Amino acid sequence: MGTEAKDYDYCVFHQPNGKFYIKAAKSLGFNEEQYKHGLLTPYLGNTYSGAVPLGLSNVLDNGKEGDRILAVSYGSGSGSDAFDITVTSRIEEVVNKAPKTMDLLNKKKYIDYSIYLKYRGGIKI
Repeated sequence: MGTEAKDYDYCVFHQPNGKFYIKAAKSLGFNEEQYKHGLLTPYLGNTYSGAVPLGLSNVLDNGKEGDRILAVSYGSGSGSDAFDITVTSRIEEVVNKAPKTMDLLNKKKYIDYSIYLKYRGGIKI
C-alpha cells in the first residue's frame, strides 16, 4: 500500500498467540500503543480466523474519526489479506449500539471440562 507503521493509529494481525502477534507488529515498526487494542489472544486464546475481526472490533471500540487502521489476516498456507481502514464520522453513530468487546470479555465465565462436554452433547443427563 506504500505505507509505513507511522501512517497508522492502530494495527491488528492474526494472533495464534500473543508472542507471535507482538513480534510481527514490532518487526513492521508498530509500537505498543498501535497494537495493544487489537491483541485479544491473552483474553480469548486462539480464535483462528476470528482473531482479526475480534481485534478490529476492540480497536473500533477505542477509535475515533480519522483514525487509520491496518488489519492483516494470514495463516498457515491459507493466504493473506490486508486492509487499510480509515474511521469515518459514522463511528459516533454506531459505537454504542452494541456492547464493547472488552465489556463482553470481562463478563466471561470459565467452565470445567464436564460442562463443556455437556454443551457439546458429549454428556447426556
